Amino acid sequence: MKNTNDIYFSKEHTWIRIENKTGTVGITTFAQSELGEIVYVDLPSVGDEFNQDEVFGSVEALKTVSDLFMPLTGEVTAINEDLLDSPTLVNEKPFEEGWMVKIEIEDMEELSNLLSEADYQKKIEK
Repeated sequence: MKNTNDIYFSKEHTWIRIENKTGTVGITTFAQSELGEIVYVDLPSVGDEFNQDEVFGSVEALKTVSDLFMPLTGEVTAINEDLLDSPTLVNEKPFEEGWMVKIEIEDMEELSNLLSEADYQKKIEK
C-alpha cells in the first residue's frame, strides 16, 4: 500500500485526502482488490451535497456492484471524468489517478469519525 499518512479512511473503505477545506475522495486499495476489475463508476454531479456516510455513487466490477460512501459531509466540486472512459484507474492507481470526487468539506470536526492509516490497516486485517 502506498504511504498514505495524509489520508483519512472511513469504515466503509473510502479515503479522503484533505488540502485546506477541499477533500479528494476515492476507494481504498483493499476495497478495489476485493471487488476485482472495476468496469464502471457511477459518480454524482458537481453541486450535489452529501452527508457523512451517505451513498454518493457506486462502482461496478465484473461480478458485483458496490455503493460508495462519503467520508465527510460536503458539496461535490469536481468529479474525475477520466473514470468514465477508464474505470480501471481505480484498480491501477486508487490514490492517484483513481480518485473519484473532490468536495468542499462542511464540517472538519467529522474527521474524528475517520480512521488513520494504522487504524484502517488493523480493521482490514481482522
